[in-house]
Amino acid sequence: MDPVKRSLINLHLTVMLLGGTALFSKLIELNALDITFGRSLPACLFLFAYLKLSGESMRLNNSKDYFIALGLGVVMAVHWVTYFAAMQYSSVSVGIIALFTFPVITVLLEPFFEKTRILWQDLASALVVLIGIFLIVPDFSLSNDVTLGVIIGVFSAFLYAMRNLLHRRYFNQYSGAKAMAYQIAVICPCLVWFVSDDMISMDMNAALLLLLLGTVFTALPHALIAASLVHLRAKTFSLVACMQPFYGVVFAIILLNEAPTWQTLIGGVLVVSAAVYETVNTHRQHKKAQQCS
Repeated sequence: MDPVKRSLINLHLTVMLLGGTALFSKLIELNALDITFGRSLPACLFLFAYLKLSGESMRLNNSKDYFIALGLGVVMAVHWVTYFAAMQYSSVSVGIIALFTFPVITVLLEPFFEKTRILWQDLASALVVLIGIFLIVPDFSLSNDVTLGVIIGVFSAFLYAMRNLLHRRYFNQYSGAKAMAYQIAVICPCLVWFVSDDMISMDMNAALLLLLLGTVFTALPHALIAASLVHLRAKTFSLVACMQPFYGVVFAIILLNEAPTWQTLIGGVLVVSAAVYETVNTHRQHKKAQQCS
């Protein structure tokens, strides 16, 4: 098979697996913090084993990078906890749609990191996202679990956008697998002090699901991303990644019998459309900047 086609298939498989992580918020009867900790342990071991087998150096370039990895890992820990919490309070469909506000949040935060200016098109995208979020919020009250889930999901998206911007500025000299290995290595000791008794006394089914989540649905996708980018452009990856909410919602409907309302589906279309637009526009702007330099 042509290497480009094979990489594209691998990329779609990767995005499907990442979309599938949302299901574990409902399948595992543990709180979001316990699930995150249980996800991190096998993922960390898998990724460091992958680095060893691939012959990539296990060390970072300098001591400063270890402190950067520490900071990124802390942000990632809170992001993962809030990611699962958003879906536990609301639903997989609502939580994953709320998370995918992060491309637009990234564009709005970017000027503070790269000294660029916000374009009117970016403000229009933000307005579209706000309308999408408005549609999936059933009641503007924190006593409503779905509303609380949306708020937590958007906060998780903010953390993810911050992590991505910080990573791009201070840590992008490392491969995706290596960067994730170090960040996940920080998550484990960060959360170990807060795990509940339920985590300690969990049954075999929960343990196997956590192992599956940490290896097949977390570590494997990040290893596949590195392999896919050898033959695909970053723009292609970003656009295919925007299908993650679609896969997540479809899996939730088929496997969890979720029934998203029409407001949720329309809101999801608006949010994802804004994410796709910002992805295309960002790459177009970067291409123009490179041509001018």
